[in-house]
Amino acid sequence: MSAIACGEQKRKKRRTGLKQQTPRNIEVQRKQELLNRIAPGLLTWYDKSRRSLPWREEPTPYRVWVSEIMLQQTRVEAVKPYFARFMERLPDIEALAEVDDDELLKLWEGLGYYSRARNLKAAAQQIVTEYGGEMPSDYRELLKLKGIGSYTAGAVSSIAFKQPNPAVDGNVLRVIARLLEDNSDISDQSVKKRVEDDLRPVMPKDRPGDFNQALMELGATVCLPNGAPKCSNCPWQEFCLVGLHGTWQQYPQKAAKKARTIEDKTILVIRTSRQVVLRKRPKKGLLAGLYEFPAMDKKASLEEVREWLKKQGGLQAMKEYNEKKAKILYDFLDESEMFKGTVVKEDRSLMNVPFVTGDKELDAKFVAEAEANGFVNLKGHRTVGGMRASIYNAMPIEGVEKLVEFMKDFEEKN
Repeated sequence: MSAIACGEQKRKKRRTGLKQQTPRNIEVQRKQELLNRIAPGLLTWYDKSRRSLPWREEPTPYRVWVSEIMLQQTRVEAVKPYFARFMERLPDIEALAEVDDDELLKLWEGLGYYSRARNLKAAAQQIVTEYGGEMPSDYRELLKLKGIGSYTAGAVSSIAFKQPNPAVDGNVLRVIARLLEDNSDISDQSVKKRVEDDLRPVMPKDRPGDFNQALMELGATVCLPNGAPKCSNCPWQEFCLVGLHGTWQQYPQKAAKKARTIEDKTILVIRTSRQVVLRKRPKKGLLAGLYEFPAMDKKASLEEVREWLKKQGGLQAMKEYNEKKAKILYDFLDESEMFKGTVVKEDRSLMNVPFVTGDKELDAKFVAEAEANGFVNLKGHRTVGGMRASIYNAMPIEGVEKLVEFMKDFEEKN
């Protein structure tokens, strides 16, 4: 083609307004066409198939917020009893802002990811001090609260305040990736941002909260994360690309997780008959502020454990406290082990006393008479060793002294 002819062709394209179709443009156009089709069928399906959940039936801003935080990394069925208990004890933002940390963590116990609970309280305190105790409705203001990211801000603003903001979680990312056969890495935050931008213009303005919940519901009950999706139940089965092509196993794409770090620890279970030694973890870092058994940061020998214990404060104070309470104690720094990883031994200072023989009938008679005289801690023990363990692990000192006198009388009579 001559230069004159080529130039004429370019001028013709400019005059007629024709735009050259590239593979990229075609892909974007196809994606937009599919996204434009998702809302009507999705909402019809949701109206018929939605699960009845406590936070859905009464979607106040506070209830929606707490439920969304609890549902992160946690199954719906597991959350239900925790949500009910949490709402009963902390029914509003003010109660959450004022709750004691230990009680809050107790309410959360079993849900895991305890930083979520701490962030809830911190955000509640922000709401009380900065927003007069009322949950802000604006998406950007919600993002300023501790522990609230784009997903939670989108969920709260759309469900509780009817604002058209997407709430994109793992379920939604999986559903959209399969719908479009999109091989982008869904663990990449830029991909999540792009999906949010793609969904915003197709959200129905009159039902943004239902739209978000329907997408989540579809991912949780139909387009499953593990195992084959239930395509016959899907409202998009006529145009979902993985459904049409049978390629669901290839989507979504996700980068491999980093290998877990394995650390060697020696855990010490140090206890008396009714107490155990615990320590509180630092306020920051892994399992921040939670209680744990004392631990050494390596696999330690018995000798190393004994030396480590001698250097720790608190054990002698614990022993003195128990003596003041008139309890029989363990000698923590003895050589014997009562529990794996624990250096403990019974204090036998009061055990050199007359005792019955190992005769079963005589032992049984002793136990019956002892119980008749009020020594109920012996119940269930039928051997000398068994009775002795019960006596010296659970009785006040004055009780042991009385029992010793009773034992002497019993021996004289039998």
